[in-house]
Amino acid sequence: MTAPVRVWLNRTYAENVFFIDLLRSAPRPVHILATHVDPDSPVLAAADLGALEPDGLSAEAYVEFALAFCARHDVDVFLPRLHQLAISLRHRDFEALGTALVCPPASAISLFASKSDGYRALDAAGLPTPLWRHADTAAELLAAVEEIEATGVPACLKPASGAGGEGFRVLTREPFSLRRLAGYVDSRVQLDQVLAALEASPTPAELLVMPYLDGPEVSVDCLAERDGRVLAAVGRTKQGRRRGFTVDPAYLEPARRLVEEFGVGHLSNVQFRHERHTGRPVVLDINTRPSGGLHQLRVCGLNLPAAALELALGGRPVLPATDELTLGEYTLVSTIQALLPRQSAAPALERIESVAVGTGAELLSTAG
Repeated sequence: MTAPVRVWLNRTYAENVFFIDLLRSAPRPVHILATHVDPDSPVLAAADLGALEPDGLSAEAYVEFALAFCARHDVDVFLPRLHQLAISLRHRDFEALGTALVCPPASAISLFASKSDGYRALDAAGLPTPLWRHADTAAELLAAVEEIEATGVPACLKPASGAGGEGFRVLTREPFSLRRLAGYVDSRVQLDQVLAALEASPTPAELLVMPYLDGPEVSVDCLAERDGRVLAAVGRTKQGRRRGFTVDPAYLEPARRLVEEFGVGHLSNVQFRHERHTGRPVVLDINTRPSGGLHQLRVCGLNLPAAALELALGGRPVLPATDELTLGEYTLVSTIQALLPRQSAAPALERIESVAVGTGAELLSTAG
């Protein structure tokens, strides 16, 4: 009987319990290891081995922990989310242990870690981007907002670096009123408050300022060779509760060009929104990792986690043709997920107490 492939997911999103389900439906048997700092992360219970990893390590120290973990647990395939760049820079050290990394080359991760650098590269390549400006100071922010508002669209901002929608705010010139205390908390923030905070800040803000794009979102999930040659790409449409799939070239062709031109290998995600006045799809964000909603592709008949695993092991994944996919509509419903018992001595829970790094000797002591 073939030994299971040992796959490690580090500090990943709770929704990736479904990613684990898809790995388990791969043609090869798998043994899933998951680590997190939160003992109540459902991915720990979903894995065959759930481990508490050390918190507060620098990126370099975390890589040493990861190398020691891979060596100790004979990890065949590692899908990193936390400290992806630092890990990718050391890919040869992982390969020397017999561990294949499922993440893009460091050059692609580094480029798109900065949204400003990423947009500059996309503009230079002729790929569709929204109007955007980088702002470090109050004067730069105000100039950018006035330019965007002149087009008849509200301005929004987010940090030039950061994952997903972290720090996203819609800028408003309306004064704060008690109406804002009614209903749900929203993402609006007063422009004068942001300007005042920038004027008082001793350091540059590094903000990205853009038009607020409130139209439908299309999120293209991609699987590519390490050099970026795309093997599969499908878009997921999002408008309110209604979701669906698309293979429209208006989204897939720019996503393919982006992934191939910048070498975004393995699993990645390109998000599009639409310009309000023209309806033109523009690139909103690039994720050099699997999206949290990647598992939804199972509905259309595509298992990209299993295909990525096969690719990492040197195989050639068998993928359905586009005309074989089920491109229907669907919605999302929450479900219940198991958790591990709270006590540290739970049979499936390994507690890593300490890691000594920097000398080449790692100390991993466990309880339980």
